[in-house]
Amino acid sequence: MAAARLKSRQSARQKETLRPRICIVVASPMTLRTLIAQHVAALGVRYDLTTVANVKNGEERPVRAGVNFVSLPIHREIAPLRDLVCLFLLVRFFARSSFVAVQSVTPKAGLLAMTAAMACRVPVRLHIFTGQVWVTRKGAMRSILKLMDRIVAGCATHILADSHSQRDFLVSERVVSADKCRVLGKGSIAGVDAARFKPDAAARAQLRGHLGFREDDIVFLYVGRIHRDKGMLDLAAAFSRVSAANEKVRLLVVGPDENGTLEAMQAALGRATERARFLSYTDEPERYMSAADVFCLPSYREGFGVAVIEAAACGLPTVGTRIYGVTDAIDEGVTGLLFEPGEVDALAECMNRLAREPDLRISMGKRAREKALRDFPEDPITRELMQLYAAAIG
Repeated sequence: MAAARLKSRQSARQKETLRPRICIVVASPMTLRTLIAQHVAALGVRYDLTTVANVKNGEERPVRAGVNFVSLPIHREIAPLRDLVCLFLLVRFFARSSFVAVQSVTPKAGLLAMTAAMACRVPVRLHIFTGQVWVTRKGAMRSILKLMDRIVAGCATHILADSHSQRDFLVSERVVSADKCRVLGKGSIAGVDAARFKPDAAARAQLRGHLGFREDDIVFLYVGRIHRDKGMLDLAAAFSRVSAANEKVRLLVVGPDENGTLEAMQAALGRATERARFLSYTDEPERYMSAADVFCLPSYREGFGVAVIEAAACGLPTVGTRIYGVTDAIDEGVTGLLFEPGEVDALAECMNRLAREPDLRISMGKRAREKALRDFPEDPITRELMQLYAAAIG
């Protein structure tokens, strides 16, 4: 009996060591916990998975059972000396680890991980494009940042874009080749978890009470990074105008402040600041979506805008910019309203319209949820990713 148990344990250890080793590299641990949590969960079952991110002092490490984690100093900002140090660390790490595949998400992580993986001759190198930083830049900086994306694409053996319109844009800009870049399903990185993101009357009542909102208040919500490229100053200016015409409107902004954007946003709100609430990063965006009436995404650049389909699954229509990525998630006039980026008057009019017309708001929210559940369920997208890995690794 003892010999049989020993043989069984040895067999289990042998199978464990035979699992192909893969690595996912991102800049922020938040990406692991939210954006690609489904990837980590699924890949961690089939493969010997290691995740890499930059855990700063006081930040929580993204621990998941059965998944290894390594912290490396990957910074979002361009810093040549620090980036070279991190590139060296990644090359050394990959060379020692015998990975058969490396996956990266976000621009800086992609540049460093794909370059290091190619230098170490990792067989499968997968990068996921989630939007282009250089779209809002001009001159030399635009050219430099665009070149970095081309380097990422050149180093990768497989490329995913998180929306069809983003893929078309990347191909038209000659960043990627049409035969090398694909999209999982109808778009997004990992789809939407319908069991998590759904209308929740109890959470709505509890959170509104906590924030001091009345049930008949009309709450406009933004969830994400508080950054100027996200159109936050436009949102503040538009809400200030809407607030002057409708005393029932409220603004709820949830996310981490970047580059002092929050202070500038509060200044742009003026007297309307008293009708706004600002909260930091949350691991439970669904609670705030349940408490809101309209989601807002006035961004200047997006790869897809996953928060749009998450809000849609909670029954919210979206007011968003008419840019690639966002247009994949919103059916104009059906599940939300679109406006040209930077057009504050148009944004204010869209917000005013949904504030004035509750029947339209409710019907759009219902259709938004139907679209999210129909077009962006997480399981089929995850299956496609796993099939991609199985075919690539063999």
